[in-house]
Amino acid sequence: MDTDQELSIGQVAERTGLSIPSLRFYEREGLLLSTRVARDNGGRRRYSPADVEWLGICTKLRASGMPIAQIKRFAELVRQGPGNEHERLNILREHQQRVAVQVAELNDCLELINWKVGVYEQHLEQGTAQHLWTAGK
Repeated sequence: MDTDQELSIGQVAERTGLSIPSLRFYEREGLLLSTRVARDNGGRRRYSPADVEWLGICTKLRASGMPIAQIKRFAELVRQGPGNEHERLNILREHQQRVAVQVAELNDCLELINWKVGVYEQHLEQGTAQHLWTAGK
């Protein structure tokens, strides 16, 4: 590996937005593509550009609600190499469906919030806001 492209754990934390403890957690839980992060002569972690790219994928999967166990399984399959693409695709499709449902639910929520904002703006503009959700009436 080209050591000029390797990054320290601090540099990776800065680039990915993950904390150093989170990076160590990802490594410990087997969520990275390599089973062991490279180390320099002093034993300090050294990450490749591919490691950083993979972490970006992992953080998006996690942020979208994919359980750690599924990310771990997906990483295991990728590490195994060719021959299990259908299983990887199934994991991604299942997650895609869950995220699509979440997005639809959030869109419904946003639609209601947008309507409610419009109602409040209209009443404030007309000077009738005191009649909005008056308790006990």
